[in-house]
Amino acid sequence: MKSISSVTYVGHATVLIEMDGLRILTDPVLRTRVGPLVREAPKPPSLGRVNLVLISHPHWDHLDPPSLRLLEGDPRILVPRGTASFLRAQGMCHVHEMAPGDQTSIGNVVVEATVASHSGRRPPFGPTTDCVGFLIRGSHQIYFAGDTDLFPEMRDLGNDLDVALLPISGWGLRLGAGHMDPLRAARSLIHLRPTIAIPIHWGTYRPLGLRWMRPPFLSRPPKDFAAFAAALAPDVQVCVLEPSQSLDLAGLPPDGST
Repeated sequence: MKSISSVTYVGHATVLIEMDGLRILTDPVLRTRVGPLVREAPKPPSLGRVNLVLISHPHWDHLDPPSLRLLEGDPRILVPRGTASFLRAQGMCHVHEMAPGDQTSIGNVVVEATVASHSGRRPPFGPTTDCVGFLIRGSHQIYFAGDTDLFPEMRDLGNDLDVALLPISGWGLRLGAGHMDPLRAARSLIHLRPTIAIPIHWGTYRPLGLRWMRPPFLSRPPKDFAAFAAALAPDVQVCVLEPSQSLDLAGLPPDGST
């Protein structure tokens, strides 16, 4: 049977990657409400069995223990250094810490933690940890940036990337330090040079107080990102996925080849 290769934008920073017989989920936040945030996008359907979870940092909108408990398959969980004890206290068993440069394998897929420029403090009393992104290498090469601003080492990641999953916005009216807006995310493509860029971290959650309006950050950022990318990195194909939409990677050459 032919192996499925696809990327599904579940919403916010949650992406389901199916590749080489594995189902890999990034920063799972699946609930209708997380603290002061309310899900604006449709609630995702059951994701089925998950083999591996990648956690970029411990912020509430990226690390949600109740969402982890919803997952089927007792997945292995890769987290930044300083996060494991917090999750083990929440009842998670298969937790493994990674620092930038660390690698681990599962099946035919190699996962490497990368640098990220972001704050790792979980308010109000949670841990302060490293923040990371992840390079996922198998039949395709995929970069999940997590939550980050531009950083100098980004130019070293652009080696035959098939897909870059890039944060372009947030859940509020303003972005603080340690984030990329649509323009800065488009500038990252100059260094990363992926075949396809998929904008994430947009259009999914809003603060509870904005219930009666549809602020521009819910729909505008991917349009701006696509326009900036066309000007700054015209060779990169931008694929905007609405929450729960998928991209089939079957048409891409395997392993970054051209």
